[in-house]
Amino acid sequence: MNAPSPSPKSIWNPARLDVRAFAKAGQVLEGPAEMGAFERLQAELMPGDATPLFIDWQLSGELREDSSGEAVPWLHLEARAEVPLPCQRCLGPVATELEVDRWFRFVADEATAELEDEDCEEDVLALEPRPDVLALLEDELLMSMPLVPMHLECPIAVPMHAGELAVDEDGKPERDNPFAQLARLKR
Repeated sequence: MNAPSPSPKSIWNPARLDVRAFAKAGQVLEGPAEMGAFERLQAELMPGDATPLFIDWQLSGELREDSSGEAVPWLHLEARAEVPLPCQRCLGPVATELEVDRWFRFVADEATAELEDEDCEEDVLALEPRPDVLALLEDELLMSMPLVPMHLECPIAVPMHAGELAVDEDGKPERDNPFAQLARLKR
């Protein structure tokens, strides 16, 4: 028996991945990616930290038979990164772990992908135009971010009120007359 021949493509272009050939060859792409390559993700991070951040990621491809016996290309994307996000309570940086573990099934075109995506648990994408793996990675990382990043316990005391309320002799909060406030502004 002959051993399987090596893949005709020794270098895969993550910016325009030939998904069918990649999956047929059972290939893997991986590596750390510098956070600076992801503009939209970078915009969500706490500004000011000059420490370079990296995303560890891996993409693997495989062919699976569908119900009709046709070989369908699938990609499995895994990624992990720890990023500083602004805490919504104290506004300081909170180290947040982002993780991605997603399967993608590929179909012939956008119309088929759109039609099948709503009825499936997995994500369905089109083979053409060829996908940009790093853009897909950035999309998935953005979707994995918490809606409201916060420390479990903030490192600084956070005031939970705007200040002391003035009260009248009955103990009820005093309310400024809005016209008196306007008169003061007019002076």
